[in-house]
Amino acid sequence: MQTIKLNNNIEMPILGYGVFQVSPEECERCVLDAIGTGYRLIDTAQAYYNETGVGNAVAKCGVPRNELFLTTKVWITNTGEERAARSIDESLRKLRTDYIDLLLIHQPFSDYPGTWRAMEKAVKDGKVRAIGLSNFYPDRFVDMAEYAEIKPAVNQLKTNVFSQQWDAETEMNPYGTRIMAWAPLAQGAPELLTDSVLTALAEKYGKTVQQVALRYLIQRNIIAIPKTTRIGRMKQNLEVFDFVLAPEDMESIRTLDKPADFRWSHRNPELVKFLLGYDRQFNPDTKK
Repeated sequence: MQTIKLNNNIEMPILGYGVFQVSPEECERCVLDAIGTGYRLIDTAQAYYNETGVGNAVAKCGVPRNELFLTTKVWITNTGEERAARSIDESLRKLRTDYIDLLLIHQPFSDYPGTWRAMEKAVKDGKVRAIGLSNFYPDRFVDMAEYAEIKPAVNQLKTNVFSQQWDAETEMNPYGTRIMAWAPLAQGAPELLTDSVLTALAEKYGKTVQQVALRYLIQRNIIAIPKTTRIGRMKQNLEVFDFVLAPEDMESIRTLDKPADFRWSHRNPELVKFLLGYDRQFNPDTKK
């Protein structure tokens, strides 16, 4: 597996397996399949409500812990120095591990400076190896990065061939912060499979459109975490290290970038309200 060096010199796999919207009931099986297929980076979050499934798989998989790279994220309801610290310990318990490889602030809302202080302490206490952000747009990213004692190692953003995050990358580069792509396959958007540029390149390289889309991110040194529950797709997503997109093909894909959809922007008040109420609506424990 190809790795990428973070700004604290930790090596991280550039391609991993994401478990967003993988149900708690099937998460353990999916992560075991992913690890068995060759994935070593597993990305979860407190708000996915499946950290326990990931932890069970890690305990059963037979792969030494130091060969795995676990990422999780602190949710909005756990922001603030004290609550975040407690939630980190809870995530460690659910993941059945002594340390988290990469811990992120999931959303740029509520007391995220307090959360960052708790995360910095967790690094110093040996509970976490690297820390970063998720969904922080350039303005809030710079505010956070300038404030931080430990600079963010990654910023996880919606990044794919239609949402390429060039502006964000420009602001992150001075801090050595890497983009980590969620929705690297555009969340299965039909246009991914029908776009004429991508289909032509898939034919040229003898690959699938999805493999071309993932290869584009990898050649930009962007960490990608595609999600699937099917082992065949897991294998397919890993088969992206045996070809290289030519410079002119990289440029042709760059033209596919589109303006952000405000409906899904973190600057949209309605989306912010939805996220602030997310835990009350979707947390299985609140429905018991």
